[in-house]
This record gives sequence, C-alpha cells and structure tokens, in this order.
Amino acid sequence: MGALKTRENNQIFYIGVDLACSAYLVKTGLKCYHRRGENSYFITERGTIDNYSLSISYWITKVSTMFKPVNRISHIISHGSVLLSLALIVSACSTVPTQTGPATSLEIPAPQVSQDPYQPTPPKRPDLELTEDILFKLLVAEIAGQRGQLDVAVKNYLELARSTRDPEIASRATRIAVYARDDQSAFEAAKIWLELDPVNTDAHQVLAVMAVREGDIDTALAHFDHILKNSDALFDQKLWVIANLLGKEQDQAMAKEIMDRLMAGHQDDPEALYAYAHVMARMDEVDRARELLEHVLELVPDNINAAMSYVSILQKQGNTGSAIEWLEKSLNNKKDNFNLRMIYARLLTDEKRFGDARRQFEILATEAPNNTDVLFALGLLYLQDNRLDESETYFQRLSDLGERKEDANYYLGRIAEEKNDLEKAAVWYQSLQQGNNYFDAQVRFGMILAKQGKIEEARQHLQGIRVEGTEQKNILIQAEGELLSEEKRYDDALAIYNEALKDNYDADLLYSRAMLAEKMGRLDILEADLKVILERDPKNSQALNALGYTLADRTDRYEEAYEFIKQALEINPNDFYILDSMGWVLYRLGRLEESEDYLNKALAVRQDPEIAAHLGEVLWVKGDKAAAKEIWEAALQETPEDARLLDVIKRFNP
Repeated sequence: MGALKTRENNQIFYIGVDLACSAYLVKTGLKCYHRRGENSYFITERGTIDNYSLSISYWITKVSTMFKPVNRISHIISHGSVLLSLALIVSACSTVPTQTGPATSLEIPAPQVSQDPYQPTPPKRPDLELTEDILFKLLVAEIAGQRGQLDVAVKNYLELARSTRDPEIASRATRIAVYARDDQSAFEAAKIWLELDPVNTDAHQVLAVMAVREGDIDTALAHFDHILKNSDALFDQKLWVIANLLGKEQDQAMAKEIMDRLMAGHQDDPEALYAYAHVMARMDEVDRARELLEHVLELVPDNINAAMSYVSILQKQGNTGSAIEWLEKSLNNKKDNFNLRMIYARLLTDEKRFGDARRQFEILATEAPNNTDVLFALGLLYLQDNRLDESETYFQRLSDLGERKEDANYYLGRIAEEKNDLEKAAVWYQSLQQGNNYFDAQVRFGMILAKQGKIEEARQHLQGIRVEGTEQKNILIQAEGELLSEEKRYDDALAIYNEALKDNYDADLLYSRAMLAEKMGRLDILEADLKVILERDPKNSQALNALGYTLADRTDRYEEAYEFIKQALEINPNDFYILDSMGWVLYRLGRLEESEDYLNKALAVRQDPEIAAHLGEVLWVKGDKAAAKEIWEAALQETPEDARLLDVIKRFNP
C-alpha cells in the first residue's frame, strides 16, 4: 500500500490498492492521472475516461455530498433491499457464489412477494468533512471490490463504519461483508447499522441469522419479531422471507423451534400456515407439513397453491391413491375448478390411468377449447390408445393454432406413418428443421425414403442430418446400416459398422453389428462382439439374452445358452424378450412344461408374433394341437404377414 502524502496547495494522495503500480490523484481541478505501463488513462474536469471504467472525479463528487454510497460496484452487491442479498448469507459455502434458487425437498409454490411499501423515516446522517483518510478508504474499498478483492473492501468499509458512524456506510459495509461470507465483519457492521438505524429491518435480518448461527434463539426471535411487527408487508410475505432464511441453516431443529414460536397466535391465518408448511417440507417434516396444509384447506378450500402442495406431499409419502381420492372429493364440490381438475388429470396420467385421464382432459377441453396443454395431452393420450383419428384431430388443432407447432407436426408425422401414408408423413417430418424433435423426424424421413425404394437418396439424407454428440452420430450409423440390411446389402452394412468401430468401442454399434452378423450367418462375429460387450459390462442383459438365444436357436450349445439367459433373467425378470428366450432354450432342452410356463408369461406381457410362434410349437410338440392352432390363429389376426409365424405354421400344419 502506498503512503499518504499531503501538500498545502496541491495535495497528492498515493493510493495503493493492490494494483500493479501506484495511482496518484491531483486534487487541483479534479484532474486524475494514472499510468499502468501501456494502459494509461486521463480523466479531465468533465470526467471523461480513456481505457478504464472507474471515474475518480465521479467518486469525489459523490462522497463530497454527505458520503452518499456510490454504486460503481453494483455487480458485486446490490444497492437495493437486503431482502435480496440476504440469500447470500445463508449458504455455508466459503467462496463467493453465483446466486441460485434454494434447493427444496418438495415442490411448494411460494407466495408472490410484493415490494414492501413500508418506508420508515431515514435516520439522520452525520455532517462529516471529506478528509483524506475517508476519501482514501472509500477509493480503496470500491476499487478493491471492483477487482474482486472483497477482503480489502470489507476491511476498509468496516473501518469507515466505525469512524464515521454513517448509517449508509454501515449499510454498505454490511452488504459487502454478507456477500464476502465474512460473518464476523457482517455482524459488527450490522450492529453499528442497527445502532444508527434501530428500525431498519434489513439490519435486523442480518443479526437474526447471525444469532441463529450462534445458537442464540432468544436474540434471533427478538430480531425476527421486529421484522414481523415493523413492516407494512403482509404477514405471510414477511414469514416467507424468514422461512427462506431459516430453511437454509444447518441447525434445522433450532430453525423449527424459532418458527414454532413465531407462529404462536397465527394458527388461523391460512397464508401464514401455508408459508410454515413450506418450511416444514424443506426440513423434511412431511407429516407436519401435511397437517398444516390440511388445516389451510379447511380455512380456504379454493386455495389452488395449497391444493397443489397437498397433492405433492401425499405423493412424496407414497399416498398417490389418497391424493386421487382427495381430488375426486374436492371436484365433487367444485366441478368447475379448472386448475384442480388439471392437477387431477395429470396425476391420473402419472399413474398410467390413461382412460380416466383422457376423460378429465376432455372435460377441460370443453371449458378451454384452445388450451394448448389440454390439446397436447389429449393428442398424446389418444395416440397412446392407438386411436389415430382422434389424436390427429387434436394435434392438427395445435398446429393450426401455431402453438407447440413443432411438437404437433412431429406427432402428425408419426400418425401418418402409422397409417402408412408415407407421403403425408414425409411432409410433416420435412417441416421440422429445428427443435427437440428435429433429429428423430429427419431420421424417420430418411427411413421413409428407404421404404419408397430411394436407398441412395435415403443414405445421402441421413449423412446430412445435423447431429449433437456421439449418441446421435451412432444412431445415424445404425439407421444407415439397418436400411442396407433391409435391402439385404449385408456387406455394405457391415462395412459401415466396421469403419465406425475401427479403433473405437461402442456397445450399441457392436450390438447392431452382432445382429447384422446373425442375418449373415456369421455367428463368429456375433459371438465375438457380444462377448466384447460383456467383458466391459457383465450385467448387460440385452447382450446376455441375444447371445443365449442365438446359441439356443442356431447351435446345439443349449446348456451354455441356458446360463446366459438365466443371468439375463436375473437382471430383468419381467422382460418379455428374455422370458421368451428362456422358454425357447427350455424347449430345446426338452423341459416342455417349464418352457410353456415361460412362454405364457412372455405372451401375457406382449402379444408378439414370435412368442406366439414359439408357444404354438411347444404346445404342438406336447400334443395339444388345438391349443397351438388357437394361439397361431389369434396371432395371425394381428400380424398376418409375419414370416416367423407363417414359417412355423407351414412346418407343423401345412
């Protein structure tokens, strides 16, 4: 730091602020000169600045008028209410943070906090002379703060707060100390601030948090009580601020005790109870939060935020059934409550009660026919139920409205493709040139070109799709390999996979090459690729199942196949593919009763033609030909052109 040097007429202050060199200020004419190697600047009487953002003459002008705090480090600390900056004090982090929203254990909507209109009479400020020492410390503090040297800024502002007894300087010292995570300095500065401005709620908040950290409940309560009593903001808004502060403190038992004592006398105030429920939820006191919300809903049954929070808590407790029952009961009394019914419909969707959910969304659609969320939900629900015409109607309305148009057009393409209207599907997919569905739409368009016999055009299209990351790049490789495989251009497809896997491991590409090798009759490649996957990932159930099934179907290595499939089944006991594989290998081993059991389980999970072919064959071999025919005929109604199904029927019942 440079020494302070004075002269009678031209007072020169050598100001050391941990800069690369000293700066000097010539008071005469408010001219400032500063040399820093190649980057020098000059400030004229008018305050113009070259190559530097800090106008010293500006600071002199500002501090000479009653030391009103300047705002040139606003990127470091807000000059507004400490209600905002206090979010910084409640983190245990020791480094200067980027302010983020609090992490909550439960989604409970916060009340809207308006600006507090309460404006107490500003405290009287001292009539101070601008001394060399004050000016020096102000400049050091501000420049240090601008340069991120918060310890220097805190030290100088705290010294100024002690010496000047100016409430504005004490306020600024507190704010910067809070931001710097310097609890001791923040405590001292806030005490000075409160002595000078006893009714200031911001100072009380800082001291309340410090008291909580010191375990001094009574002192904390005294400060919080002042906050609740000395502001024109609504009680729930003030309580919400306190709740947010306490919710981030480590000693949650103390925080809970403070809130309990603050809530005395407010047990019939629904907004206060709602804020309190939020605190309890953040403290994982879910049962207590539920009780509070039930009381809130008794007092104000139409409070949608309380209803949403109550449903969230029931779900968190694993009581989704109770949440649905409560919503149904509430809707019996409030049939026209749109928001409540929306919650109910979404909850039914989450529970996969798609038919019930669809009926609720249809009711909502009559009330709000152009509500995009409702239209989108109905489109998806009808699509899930394979009711393509109804689904198309809702997505078309969305597209016509211009809302969620990219999503709507994507699903319109899917519906057209499902209806085998490839020309129409292609138009919808080509309309998507950006957004979340761009990639999938373009891949599907490429596959449509292949179905239309335009193989080279399809390959060229796939190769031109924009990709984001390795995963999408590999999907395009698999898509191109698949379309070549469908054309029985196996060698070309194999060349694509070989090039992609050269000096590179990727489980998905290895698996795809293995499946291609099976079609080519190259079981050596299949077995080698699947075993490479299993060396890296021994619990890869897909690779275990594929290897086991292939060995059971294409070789006589049945015992080895059984072991692979057994491992896969232990990992995924309800996977219908693996259940089918187990049934098939047991059939190969001659264990027909067990085989039938597994194949029936697989068919119950998915009505798949290959499973039906296997089960029919087992039943036929067991002598139950009538049952076998029944299984095959039912499968033929759904998939009359399935080659595997037709082949087994031809072999056993020509």
